Amino acid sequence: MATQTPGSIYDIVVQDITGNGLSMSDFEGSVLLIVNTASRCGFTKQYEGLENLYQAYKDSGFAVLGFPANNFMNQEPGSNEEIQTFCTTRFNVTFPLFSKISVKGDDMHPLYTFLTDKTTNPEFEGSITWNFNKFLIGKDGSVIGRFDTRTEPESEEIITAIEEALAAD
Repeated sequence: MATQTPGSIYDIVVQDITGNGLSMSDFEGSVLLIVNTASRCGFTKQYEGLENLYQAYKDSGFAVLGFPANNFMNQEPGSNEEIQTFCTTRFNVTFPLFSKISVKGDDMHPLYTFLTDKTTNPEFEGSITWNFNKFLIGKDGSVIGRFDTRTEPESEEIITAIEEALAAD
């Protein structure tokens, strides 16, 4: 059964990596880079670039939000605790990590329903194609950019988009 699409990103409740509920409205007014992550993927090294972005812009109202997902070739098989340990010890991740979710299919999390649905995201809609797809969310909660797996976190394209979003009113 498909999940109903939320009307606003701020209507969505997620669980942090330790299982505590958190409303996306807690991030209202911030620029966000939402990423579906995996620990056993050829792109796992992107955690380093994501952390570098977070460190560079977190004091300006920016956050990276990592959502582990096991939707592609069993590349995120671990428990939330194992994922957190891997991310912090291997990549020194300090940006917010969330409980493992599904980013496609019948059990897709409402956040990813919102991010990929044509109604709520007409400009950047479409299925998640692999791990490390990246969605840029503006201060008003709208999706203002989408970057595929191969776009490195510290690419000029992403940095420019983040800086423009932070400068916007």
